[in-house]
Amino acid sequence: MICAKQVFRCFKRVERAGDALTGAAGPVFVLLAVVLLSVGAFCFFEIVLPTLRWPLLSAPLCVLVAANMFAHYYYVCTVPPGFVSDAPPPRGTGLLWARKRRAARNRALTGVRWSEELNVTKASISKCKRCGEVRPERAHHCRICGRCVLKYDHHCPYQHYRPGINQCVGLHNERHFVLFLLYLSLSSLCFLVLGWQHVWSALGWYDDTWNHYSPEIAFLMEYILAVVMFFAVTVMGGYHLWSIANAETTVESQDHEHYRKIAKSRGDVFVNSYDLGKLKNLELFFNVGKDGYPLYTLFLPLRIEPYTDGRSWARRQGMERHPGVHIGEELTDEDED
Repeated sequence: MICAKQVFRCFKRVERAGDALTGAAGPVFVLLAVVLLSVGAFCFFEIVLPTLRWPLLSAPLCVLVAANMFAHYYYVCTVPPGFVSDAPPPRGTGLLWARKRRAARNRALTGVRWSEELNVTKASISKCKRCGEVRPERAHHCRICGRCVLKYDHHCPYQHYRPGINQCVGLHNERHFVLFLLYLSLSSLCFLVLGWQHVWSALGWYDDTWNHYSPEIAFLMEYILAVVMFFAVTVMGGYHLWSIANAETTVESQDHEHYRKIAKSRGDVFVNSYDLGKLKNLELFFNVGKDGYPLYTLFLPLRIEPYTDGRSWARRQGMERHPGVHIGEELTDEDED
């Protein structure tokens, strides 16, 4: 028993060392991601775009897709995820911020009364076992940041199959993270579908002279990367959209599976009280609709506020917590020891 405990502590130390290493290496991978995305965009606009039909239509659309990809990557890397101990951010102003619909324009981001159609309840409160912060439900402790994050999804220092952001994904930047994945997937699809004929020229299979600033090897490497990124990022983006449609974060999807097993073992049924239906869940996440922002905010690289401050949540009518889970059974972040 003592030996097993020592081994467990050893693994914990290795895990913490790995977290520190990936956190320190995060900026390097962000820089690498920026370089790869920039080179890919240059190759596309310099080689592929001039050969497309209907340039007055195709050029603005390609520019819009690329602008969304770069803008949302910048936002997700620079917008704080929403730490529990931080003061609520002020309402954004300026050209990069979208304006709410007129009916909802003057409503403060309090999370207490967002819409007459929704049952918005204040979140339950707990104390983090790691940092001691008092936090609302849906907040979790990040081991790399060492702080609790509102509506924590995951920490992303880097990933081998997609560009990293070197910080947490939470309440205030999760929307940008998901839109970045979607626009990165779309950009990769455009590259591999519209650029395949130029691959043969880069390989020297045609007698045409390569009259481009981008070297053949750079174009070929970016094309291969676009193929890999499309399949990998599409799967990741699809997973996140499915989780959003089910009103779950990455952490909550695992927790809820555990709750379902507990409820089933005693003949009960677990119900996710955040789940208002897939369409409504997506509407709340992207904060579009009658009481939020216009739909065009999904297609323009603009910032918007979330529908809540992270301390109150929309739930199913008549519910103030998840049925099927008793008080005290909620999962918390693991202890360090």
